[in-house]
Amino acid sequence: MAELARGQNTTIGTGAVTASVTGAKQGTVDLMVFQLGTDGKVRSDTDFVFFNQPASPEGAVRLVAADRVAIDLTAIPPAVERLSIAVALDDSVSGSLASVPGLGVDVAHPTGAATAKALDLTSERAAVLLEVYRRNGEWKIRNVSAGWDSGLSGLVTEHGVQVDDAPPAPAPAQDGVRTVAGEEKLSLEKRQKLDLRKREVAKVLLDKGTPGVRARVVLVIDKTGSMHRQYSKKRIHEVVERMVPIAVQVDDDGKLEPYLYAVSFVRLPDIAVHEVEEWSSTYLHLSGVHGGIDYKPIGGVNDELPIMGEIISSLTPGATMPTLVLFFTDGGFNQKKQISALMKEAAVLPAFWQFVGLGKANYGVLERLDTMEGRVVDNAGFFSVDDIGKISDAELYRRLLSEFPDWLRAARAAGIVR
Repeated sequence: MAELARGQNTTIGTGAVTASVTGAKQGTVDLMVFQLGTDGKVRSDTDFVFFNQPASPEGAVRLVAADRVAIDLTAIPPAVERLSIAVALDDSVSGSLASVPGLGVDVAHPTGAATAKALDLTSERAAVLLEVYRRNGEWKIRNVSAGWDSGLSGLVTEHGVQVDDAPPAPAPAQDGVRTVAGEEKLSLEKRQKLDLRKREVAKVLLDKGTPGVRARVVLVIDKTGSMHRQYSKKRIHEVVERMVPIAVQVDDDGKLEPYLYAVSFVRLPDIAVHEVEEWSSTYLHLSGVHGGIDYKPIGGVNDELPIMGEIISSLTPGATMPTLVLFFTDGGFNQKKQISALMKEAAVLPAFWQFVGLGKANYGVLERLDTMEGRVVDNAGFFSVDDIGKISDAELYRRLLSEFPDWLRAARAAGIVR
């Protein structure tokens, strides 16, 4: 039996197919199939096959057991390009699909058999495990293993099934690259640039053994007076633009959670993929009133303790969702002992802190984070750049993301992240 890695496909011929899902059990892990057109959506809600609607309109797809689907490829309508075989945890079940033993799909098809194990799922409560699709007149299957932390509502909404008050949700990753709501509003040129950057992010995570990882992504930006050059030359605008692809690829809702800080801090509105320019124009300033926010109380000199304390207070030990903090500053970390003590205390919490120095400066305590002793796990990284615009996307994302997967594995081993 051929075993398909995540993203791998194989040709299966045409005829009868049986897909058996290990771990599926009605009322616990529900099995379902979507018949999808070229737009990736169901033609109508009748293309959604599940326990209350166990067959597609023409009978080509049938749910014959709580863990088994029978498919007649010869009877699939021409307008249907793809079948997505998916599972979702029942609302009454806690945790995520990652805790379901042996979750995966065994496929008996006209030319043999294959298995597609659910790989690299972390905090997802619903996921597409396998897709059956047409390509150049042939039927193929692919191990998808990608999903939604939001569960069933996100899964069915993304596939075009009408659910009252269901929030928009990210689409499953294709070849490791994820798509979220709002990308369709970008121009072709911007979508192409975003796609290239998402691929660089995905490549780093794949190389580090954590493809498809999900995390809350927090962006912290220094707003002190010494940052004037970074703001006036729009380098901070570029920072925001290049951090968004990380959120699109990694964050549960595909958005950045941003903060500006100096002696105090302010939590700004989330940054959505299609609002980057407008958001940056509105909020990336050192003084004045912008978006209804008075920037004067934030101050103009460094005090990292309040903003770090704010983020730390939002973390819960043993959480299933890790946090990635992307912290941009030009230095001035004067409270070295307090910051060192805070980072040691934060080591037992589910967050990795990636500090980035902007410009040439003496970063002091930040430069010693990788070797700082007295922590359960190494929970921070640091590097500096003189001009972020001169670093390629591949190199920038490599520097930003290479240590996060190592921390995540150590944090899971220590029970800091479930």
